[in-house]
Amino acid sequence: MSTPEHATPTPPPVAAGAGRWWRSAARAVLALALGAVIGVLGTVAHRTQWHDLPVGIVLALAITLSTAVLCRAWAGLGPLLAAGAGWVVAVQVLAVAGPGGDVLVPAQPVGLVWTYGGLAMFLVGAFLPRSWFSDRRA
Repeated sequence: MSTPEHATPTPPPVAAGAGRWWRSAARAVLALALGAVIGVLGTVAHRTQWHDLPVGIVLALAITLSTAVLCRAWAGLGPLLAAGAGWVVAVQVLAVAGPGGDVLVPAQPVGLVWTYGGLAMFLVGAFLPRSWFSDRRA
């Protein structure tokens, strides 16, 4: 049986995951930017004290953990790693001595807690149970 000449052929079916690579790339770029912003905000605020209480480091670590959990819940481990990379780059760039010799992350206990504690927050986000981020019932 032949096809009439005026009929247009239908395109072949496209796989379900094809064409979605740009969404993953966009999520990774947004997560990278979010990690960098959180790294900058935490670096600026981590030394804040209120009545001799270290509220800055607590809030900075809390927002870092919430960023890790958000990225993991949003799209999995890829964006979590991207956010962690953005965070590390931002913190390490700001930890270098500036032109006047000022350092935002000094080699003091609070600076070390910020640097290594922030990395630990991303590790906590990475190792949380997968079931916490699933819509399926247990």
